Amino acid sequence: MSAPERIPPRSVTPPEDPAELLARGELTVRGRIRDASNAALYCTVTYDGREAACIYKPVAGERPLWDFPDGTLAQREVAAYEVSEATGWGLVPPTVLRDGPYGEGMCQLWIEAAPDADLLALVDGEEPEPGWKAIGFAEVGEGRTALLVHADDERLRRLAVLDAVINNADRKGGHLLPTGDGRLYGIDHGVTFNAENKLRTLLWGWAGEPFTREAADVLEGLRKDLAEDGALTARLEPLITAAEIDAARARVGALLASGTHPEPSGEWPAIPWPPV
Repeated sequence: MSAPERIPPRSVTPPEDPAELLARGELTVRGRIRDASNAALYCTVTYDGREAACIYKPVAGERPLWDFPDGTLAQREVAAYEVSEATGWGLVPPTVLRDGPYGEGMCQLWIEAAPDADLLALVDGEEPEPGWKAIGFAEVGEGRTALLVHADDERLRRLAVLDAVINNADRKGGHLLPTGDGRLYGIDHGVTFNAENKLRTLLWGWAGEPFTREAADVLEGLRKDLAEDGALTARLEPLITAAEIDAARARVGALLASGTHPEPSGEWPAIPWPPV
């Protein structure tokens, strides 16, 4: 079964409680997302007269990774959603762990991205224009290089903070979904929460800059929620290991101690490839 890369959602009524709908509704597979590295199935979910489009990633369809335990990517996707909800920023679409047609997997509300949203660009010159942040230089063919930039956008800045907390090893441009109502979502969080530093992202534009007051307050809230008896810790315990929770706790503490957005460590490729 296959489907085009962009599939129009079938939902006609936005769900009032998407988490309940995703967790309890009947999943019907409609197609497969062809360019996904792991099995990603486009589905509809129906419950109590409500319907929405969603993505279902069964654990059985995960490819083994040398640096992540087998069969854990779905749990990490849900863990990323839990941390996003704890920030209050709502940067990850509603995501649950549930049984489906191909066994246990993660189920996430489908987000229809707005076309022509300018978040990333390749530009000539050594420095970005106002309103943009430099990522680095990229080869664009025939021996020519261009400057890769991302928008100096508060929504992206919040996402950069979230990625630092969850240790996102794969923040690509295709994982950014701006919507027509001005929201921005990040998706594809299967390679997160590793106990070792693996932050790899396109959102380096604020590296070394002080956190906003809002971000510092959010991080302080996460520190409390990640205490051994914290509410977020309790939600993460069924999803990731104790060592990974300890590492997340330590990352939040280190971010608060530095007061600045992290910089590339030099121990791991800083930018994912391909970047989109």
